[in-house]
Amino acid sequence: MFQARPVVGAALLGLAALCSIGAGAQTIYRIVGPDGKVTFSDRPPEDAKAKASLAPTVSGANSTQSLPFELRQPAQRYPVTLYTAANCAPCGNARNFLSSRGIPFTERTVGSNEDIEALQRLAGSPTVPFATIGAQQLKGFSESEWSQFLDAAGYPKTSILPAGYRNPPPSPLVAVQAPTQPRAQGGDGQQPTAQNTPGQQQPPRPPAENPDNPAGIRF
Repeated sequence: MFQARPVVGAALLGLAALCSIGAGAQTIYRIVGPDGKVTFSDRPPEDAKAKASLAPTVSGANSTQSLPFELRQPAQRYPVTLYTAANCAPCGNARNFLSSRGIPFTERTVGSNEDIEALQRLAGSPTVPFATIGAQQLKGFSESEWSQFLDAAGYPKTSILPAGYRNPPPSPLVAVQAPTQPRAQGGDGQQPTAQNTPGQQQPPRPPAENPDNPAGIRF
């Protein structure tokens, strides 16, 4: 299911690549549904109850502001996102290629059924490796084709990344957070207090949620 899709057709001309990429940088939305499910999509949510915000493009140990000017400009205008799966040799080749060229990128992993459905909506097919450079979508890994689009986007041909720069760790395309059940209240509006009964021990209290990250989402 996760085998790479072969690239169809001859290599695109540099001028055509530049025109395709120049259509505008892709907007990725981080969508939190009413059930707590978090998805990433290039389209706003259809459910009016869902909450959407723009997903971060390049993060990690450094932001794009710390990059050299020649690299910061294309990274901000045409951010690179790589979609991969486990046991996918072409995915490893694509990751190594981007790293060796010094391209800042965000990696999304596809492993669950929810991930596959989200990739199907985003890319039109659930095949990896898949990458976006701004608005341009690249299906299947071809070093010559990917190089052509990166060149057209203005990325340097050789790495000029700062020595301490690290890409953010890979994260699932879809993060699921179980909905929180509201606590029952007593008739006077106060939280009921559990009473100890002989021979019965109260269960331990669950750990408190982090107020800065109530959904427990990891990026």
